[in-house]
Amino acid sequence: MVERIPMSLTGNKQLRNELDQLERVERHEIVKAIEVAREHGDLKENAEYHAAKERQGMIEGRIMELKDKLGRAEVIDCSQVPIERAIFGTVITLMDMETDEEMTYQLLGPEEADVKKGSISVLSPLGRSMLGKEVGDEVIAKTPGGVREFEVVDIAVGTIQ
Repeated sequence: MVERIPMSLTGNKQLRNELDQLERVERHEIVKAIEVAREHGDLKENAEYHAAKERQGMIEGRIMELKDKLGRAEVIDCSQVPIERAIFGTVITLMDMETDEEMTYQLLGPEEADVKKGSISVLSPLGRSMLGKEVGDEVIAKTPGGVREFEVVDIAVGTIQ
């Protein structure tokens, strides 16, 4: 059975755009760079050629990775998710029980998670500990700084990114 990857509409679009850029632009540019480097002669000591070949391998690897992820994507419209519980796509506001500080995160897939933009992966320790919680529930998460306790203050629809 194929393991599905949850992904927002926005995340799916970003990955498709990256794939398109790699296939239509960068793949062709690197082929030209390899041809130019080849014209410089001896390939054994041609750093330009070897760098271009290495870049070509990285581009082809990323194209394969993106095609795999997009092929397994379970695209979820985050504006349509129910908000009774914390699930993929919901925006969760937590209160740190120790500092009374509030923080808000959108639960997204690992490809889309970006703490700086206010989203965390459903597979992260904090993300996993939030799944299924309701407003008023306690969340206990093992973080790099130790075990922390939070309370779910709000669950909303929307997108932070």
